Amino acid sequence: MLEVKRKPISSNHGAAAPAPAHTYSEEAKGANSNSSSPRFIKPVVATPAKEPRDFHGKLPAITGECHFKGSISVDGLIAGQIGVQSGLSLKQKPSAAFASAAELNGEFNFKDAIRVNGHIAGSIYSKAGTIIVDVEAKVDANVDVAVAVIGGTVTGEIVARERVELGPASRIHGNIWTRSIVIKDGAIFEGVCRMIEED
Repeated sequence: MLEVKRKPISSNHGAAAPAPAHTYSEEAKGANSNSSSPRFIKPVVATPAKEPRDFHGKLPAITGECHFKGSISVDGLIAGQIGVQSGLSLKQKPSAAFASAAELNGEFNFKDAIRVNGHIAGSIYSKAGTIIVDVEAKVDANVDVAVAVIGGTVTGEIVARERVELGPASRIHGNIWTRSIVIKDGAIFEGVCRMIEED
């Protein structure tokens, strides 16, 4: 049986702690009675357990290639290419501030497709592009695109020249103009839908 005893901490705080004494097992000594010396066993040193740190990484406010003119509010990392002509000013805000303030506020212009993961505001335009609004995302903007796939909350007018898809958790506060619309069970739409005539 291995027994490790801690020595009391010395009152000399500046002095180095003494090296731990080697202990050995009596059973090991008895088992090796032919051996003249006991078998030494390394002492067990207890290390304090580190408290787990809760890390919640934030998704980017928007994913995709997009031209943006406006202001950026950053609480975390910025990844990708950022081109500015007049300088970039970043201010960190507490996370609670994002409940009311948009992370990106300005004019968005894109070609193919973008995915909104955070809170953006302003205006969004793409002649032939697709916008995807994630379930937890919030858009306070007038949207003018080819296809709009809404899973989160949109406050503003939506013009989708080809089609609009409203997911089961979507919340739309504004009017919709489109050629085709799909509304899933659970979606909330407060506004007027007008159908665009085929060319």
